[in-house]
Amino acid sequence: MNDAVPTRLIENDRVRVTEWKFPPDSHTGWHRHEMDYVVVPVTNGQLHLKETDGERDIELVLGQPYFREEGVEHDVINQSKTDTVIFVEVETK
Repeated sequence: MNDAVPTRLIENDRVRVTEWKFPPDSHTGWHRHEMDYVVVPVTNGQLHLKETDGERDIELVLGQPYFREEGVEHDVINQSKTDTVIFVEVETK
């Protein structure tokens, strides 16, 4: 499995904004979010989440954001063999 590709867009004392590109068969690796964050999909697509309490699939819809609180632990995976999934993550400090 390949690594997802993060690109830092903004980093200051108030926010961190990162674009995440998930080529086919890629993932973030297990990590814990230290800040609240909003995900804004740049593409439609499906991602698989491995979380501490189980696994689930989420459907990303272009331009339809969602919010998560700090403390989330997971590995985010693009199980597609053909589609790249992209979102922008906005973390609040």
